[in-house]
Amino acid sequence: SPEAVDYQVPRGLDRGQFQQLLTGQWIMAHHTVLLTGPAGCGKTFLACALGHAACRQDRRVRYIRLSRLLGELLVARLEHTYPQALKAWAQVELLILDDWGEPLNADQARDLWEILDDRYQRAATIVTSQVPVNQWHSLFADATIADAVLDRVVHQAYRIELRGESLRKTLPPAAASGTTES
Repeated sequence: SPEAVDYQVPRGLDRGQFQQLLTGQWIMAHHTVLLTGPAGCGKTFLACALGHAACRQDRRVRYIRLSRLLGELLVARLEHTYPQALKAWAQVELLILDDWGEPLNADQARDLWEILDDRYQRAATIVTSQVPVNQWHSLFADATIADAVLDRVVHQAYRIELRGESLRKTLPPAAASGTTES
């Protein structure tokens, strides 16, 4: 939740900027938030805190890891429901695409372009990645599609570039693994 965000951890999170994002103004403006940084620095947590705040503002939010979204679109193409799937993803007010960092083949790159093009200036998107934004172009097999996707995602985006050690290192073993003792 937004209340659980720890601003004391030295990871490069600007409290003022993040609290401004929590207001949801950027969602109404159909902008993008890019959260980048090393594993464990809190990218997904912060993206979900923004999503939680948006839900409190009665906005429709969907969270999905990019690899799963691309898998769903592949299945939709095979089941001849691809146009319907694209339409459904385009209509979500805030889409959280988590964990982008794997190279994309030509079909995956086109699928991502379709999603982001449909959302451009119509809906808000959050993208998290361990890969710095200046290296995203290299994740595409096709430079033309890379240019088109990045043109829609990077411009008018709020960037949060996190740094530091994994926050999971400070959790007790049971909390880090997600298990609890009885």
